[in-house]
Amino acid sequence: MARALISVFDKTGIIDLARAFAQAGIDIVSSGGTAAALREAGISVTGVEEVTGFPECFDGRVKTLHPLIHGGLLADRRRPEHVEQMARLGIEPIDIVVVNLYPFAETLASGAEVDEIIEQIDIGGPAMVRASAKNHASVAVLTSPEQYADAIAAVGRGGFTDEERRSLAARAFAHTAAYDAAVATWMAGLVGDEHIGLALPKTRSLRYGENPHQSAWLSADGSGGVAAAIQHGGKEMSYNNYRDTDAAVRAAYDHDRPAVAVIKHMNPCGLAVADDIAQAHARAHACDPVSAYGGVIAANRTVTRAMAEQVAPIFTEVIAAPGFDDEALEVLRKKKNLRILTVQPDLTGRDITQISGGWLVQDRDRVDEPGDRSTGWTHAAGPAADEETLADLEFAWRAVRSVRSNAVLLAKDGATVGVGMGQVNRVDSCRLAVERANTLGAPVDSDVETAGGAQQSDRPSEERARGSVAASDAFFPFADGFKVLADAGVRAVVQPGGSIRDEEVIAAANAAGIPMYVTGTRHFAH
Repeated sequence: MARALISVFDKTGIIDLARAFAQAGIDIVSSGGTAAALREAGISVTGVEEVTGFPECFDGRVKTLHPLIHGGLLADRRRPEHVEQMARLGIEPIDIVVVNLYPFAETLASGAEVDEIIEQIDIGGPAMVRASAKNHASVAVLTSPEQYADAIAAVGRGGFTDEERRSLAARAFAHTAAYDAAVATWMAGLVGDEHIGLALPKTRSLRYGENPHQSAWLSADGSGGVAAAIQHGGKEMSYNNYRDTDAAVRAAYDHDRPAVAVIKHMNPCGLAVADDIAQAHARAHACDPVSAYGGVIAANRTVTRAMAEQVAPIFTEVIAAPGFDDEALEVLRKKKNLRILTVQPDLTGRDITQISGGWLVQDRDRVDEPGDRSTGWTHAAGPAADEETLADLEFAWRAVRSVRSNAVLLAKDGATVGVGMGQVNRVDSCRLAVERANTLGAPVDSDVETAGGAQQSDRPSEERARGSVAASDAFFPFADGFKVLADAGVRAVVQPGGSIRDEEVIAAANAAGIPMYVTGTRHFAH
């Protein structure tokens, strides 16, 4: 190895790497800010313009795009005719390429203007990475500071093996594929095309997937969200932890007031809003303390010491929030296995599901349609609801978005009291919601705990379904599901409407004297 080309935006670790190259007698070619940083560190550098005989131009848009650079990257030194052409054309080979790309995804996520985003579309960088990766039989290509330690070791022993170069090339192609996918998706959005670029480079390996026999990894796209969470303590995140945490964060952020969601297996076992985050957590937990054991908690406000002290006695897998008070972290870090995450949510984007032979892509479901506010509802049956009942109906409607279908959710005073989820017919979801409301709850102020930390009542639960309101994520196909709710004492119902038997359901609500509102919007979630 005689010559390396270094051109990086992220300069993490680059001085140590370049110094190791120099100590091994490797000449370094570099450009722009990278060359300046290396020279400032006392490392001898040949500028790209000295190699090409052509100055950097167009505000840096053209620097390395030249035959004297790309010939040195692409010539296959196993082929005598390539070696002869290099000598005839005065092209010197390049043995190592160290390149990382302009921060396109980060600039996009920052909300920058179009012209600024366009300037972060790297051209020369991907060209050098792809050229080097194609010619990995002759060139080693590094695209991440995480690879530098191994590269220093390789240089120390005299060079890279064929297997190492091949592995680096595979990572390099994945890197440029992800970069191009992000640019393609953004550009399609600018012109209104339905297109999404898809590349899933490995950001971090996970122990396994949903089950131990399934391999898994995390692929972060740079847009933030749960994939970019900052972890303050606890064990490594698992595949299931990531899925449940994402569901919990989305559920908490469906609400404008301080809200806490307790999620188990992608479904809420408790969700509540309140004036402060500790109260919201207490009321969410009280919905179903049995299922909350081993669950995931997400808050849409900074976690306070008061909330942390409530969480501490309960066995919890993950707690996620936009921030934590110092005293809250002190309390939570005493739970050595509890994963504590600061998450800045990314609520945009699309949902992508693989099926055999292709992909299904849809806009992400959010509670932002006209039918998601009571002002957009149709009063279909029963007397008009009072202001307090309407507020509970709005909460229930926003909360049912996060429940897997068929979904029926009961709520009272801004907190869930019973959730029926995942049933293959809606009447069973109604029965389940009522049963869970009347058997699983605990008073918020209970100080009785099980050995595992799940808060339990020391007396039979009240019939919490009585006096609650109900939300159904899709229409009632028959009146039987509504009648289950009416018999349980539900005081008002909100549902999308749209069944061929709407008149039958509305007639049943009128007969029961129960207010029913129709949203015209559905939040069905398989």
